[in-house]
Amino acid sequence: MKQEYFEIGQIVNTFGIKGFVKVKPFTDDMERFEELKTILVVKNKEMIEMEIEEVKYQQYVVLLKLKGIEDINMAEKYKGCYIKIKREDTRKLPKDTYFIADLIGLNVYTEDGKLLGKVEDIYNNKSSDIYVIKDELGKQILLPSTKEIIKQIDIENEKIIVHLLEGLI
Repeated sequence: MKQEYFEIGQIVNTFGIKGFVKVKPFTDDMERFEELKTILVVKNKEMIEMEIEEVKYQQYVVLLKLKGIEDINMAEKYKGCYIKIKREDTRKLPKDTYFIADLIGLNVYTEDGKLLGKVEDIYNNKSSDIYVIKDELGKQILLPSTKEIIKQIDIENEKIIVHLLEGLI
């Protein structure tokens, strides 16, 4: 099932006295925020659509000026809130590239049809992404995301087919 919204950051603090919020981005490309006109701020389990007025950068954080947040006291109320965008506001992905959120929960099978488990997590270890597969007994299998191992990703049928190299499991 395709996810409708994507978490792209978290408001971690205020910045200055004019209502800027400091955002820890969850995206590889911080400049991505400049392409957005609006974001969804999750506050008390409710999504509030807010217009972005200005984007600045400071080391590893994004500074956002959101319409309606005029001072530090107003900004303070959004500390800890997560930021989401709608799927249609995401960038188009290159061929054979997927959103992690769409891969989590997919069943993983060997080429001969044996179920290994479900994708529980995906993390990056510099050279490639690592798929964390968990079977029904809770045992984890770590698979590097390389063309020789990940043979097919089928989002519609919620499955991934992998080729197990000797020594991987």
